[in-house]
Amino acid sequence: MVALLSHLVRGSGADEAIADQRRTLTWAELDARVNRWVRALRAAGLRPADRVAVVSGNRIECLEILLACLHSGLVLVPVNCRLAATEIAHIVSDAGCEVVVSDPERREVTAEAVTGRGVRHLCIEQDLRDADAGEPDAQSCGGLMLYTSGTTGRPRGVISHLFMPGAPIDSVRATLRGARHVVGIPSGRRGLLVCPWYHSAPLYFALMSLLLGNRTRVVDRFEPGEFLDVVGAESIDHCHLVPTQLVRLLRYRASTGRAGDTGSLETVWHGGGACDVETKTAMLAWWGPVLVEYYGATEGGIVAMIDAQQWERHPGSVGRPLPRTTVTIVDSDGRALPPGTRGRVFVERATRAGFEYHNDPSKTRAAHLRPGVYTFGELGHLDDEGYLYLDGRDDDTIVSGGVNIYPAEVVAALLRHPAVVDVAVFARPDAEFGQVAAALVMTEEPDHERLPAVLREHCTGLIAGFKVPRMWWFTRELPRDETGKLRHATIREFTRAHAGRGRLA
Repeated sequence: MVALLSHLVRGSGADEAIADQRRTLTWAELDARVNRWVRALRAAGLRPADRVAVVSGNRIECLEILLACLHSGLVLVPVNCRLAATEIAHIVSDAGCEVVVSDPERREVTAEAVTGRGVRHLCIEQDLRDADAGEPDAQSCGGLMLYTSGTTGRPRGVISHLFMPGAPIDSVRATLRGARHVVGIPSGRRGLLVCPWYHSAPLYFALMSLLLGNRTRVVDRFEPGEFLDVVGAESIDHCHLVPTQLVRLLRYRASTGRAGDTGSLETVWHGGGACDVETKTAMLAWWGPVLVEYYGATEGGIVAMIDAQQWERHPGSVGRPLPRTTVTIVDSDGRALPPGTRGRVFVERATRAGFEYHNDPSKTRAAHLRPGVYTFGELGHLDDEGYLYLDGRDDDTIVSGGVNIYPAEVVAALLRHPAVVDVAVFARPDAEFGQVAAALVMTEEPDHERLPAVLREHCTGLIAGFKVPRMWWFTRELPRDETGKLRHATIREFTRAHAGRGRLA
């Protein structure tokens, strides 16, 4: 048995552990599969500290391979399964992977990505049959290298210190205790993985939930009706979602009148992007006080959390820092700012642990104020009770005529208009002011000619006139990834390609 599953196999070996659309496994069967993966990866030539990439959609095998790496000193590199061959090749090369595992649907694109690179390619459903299911020897902790979503450029690998390759397996148990007592992940219940597994938060929540003995249901994609069906039919009590999925659920209910049976839900964590006050208020009215919001990033994990009751007293906040975590707001010179003052958000753990961007020491230095004190790039402020509010990203700030415009507050104002389904606010060059605010608006309103004037009028009294966008584009869909993050490179391409269709106001 692998160490982290041994107590579950002994106590509940015949009980259901994990299921997806293809199969269901008991704890004993899951353990045997993980054993086989350990042996298959070793047979492929991998040794402790080597890196193995996985290109796959959501399925049981992704968690099997993750567990195999965690028990054999290997570093797992999850890869977005929607990437093209050249993008996969960049990650595989940048991470220095020796082996790449793909699901059957991505076999061809993965093969193209690794051709001529001296990298071995395994397929999930073909390369495990002959592996021994016996308990592997020399078990030691593995690790993860997660790549950022690359919304502004090529993805960057993040070397996290949550799991330390080569450390004793017992070191993972301390992380499990934190997941249970600090994050609030239950044990012996029913969890759901419905976000893409290769993003950091869904991966960590699913892994911690599984290792704490929760029966885990894996869904290959998010669709509002199917999500409600699974929650109702399988009495799901905890899961992780992103704000975009909450918006889609609300739209689904509004268009179909169907609320589903969500009475089993007890905890729904959400993060990975901003959740506007109106969306969250509507979700709380629908599901009750089950939402738990967090602030964190691939680089440093969860920093702050806030439950529904706290949020109702501090609407718009992403919470107070976790125990042994300090959040400081600083100015451009690195000096701490008082409550209520906007500045750059920096994080410090009691352990003084930081993070590294793989192969990018200059980017690592730029993210650190000093060793162990780092930023994810957000702007924000603290209130008098220490609750954190995010005001956008430092690199998104628009400097117009020497005055800062923060897109987050412009977005919040525009979302209050019923014609605005979603919106991105960004900088455009301007001969007079240097930069002005521009907006790409997702709307179902067919009369785009009148909308700029309508939206400018709507913003009167909500934000200052100089913050209101001067240029407007309209679209049926904004380019967001699965976590809800905007793809700024795609927005730039869209506005360049449609420069003549931008409207002045």
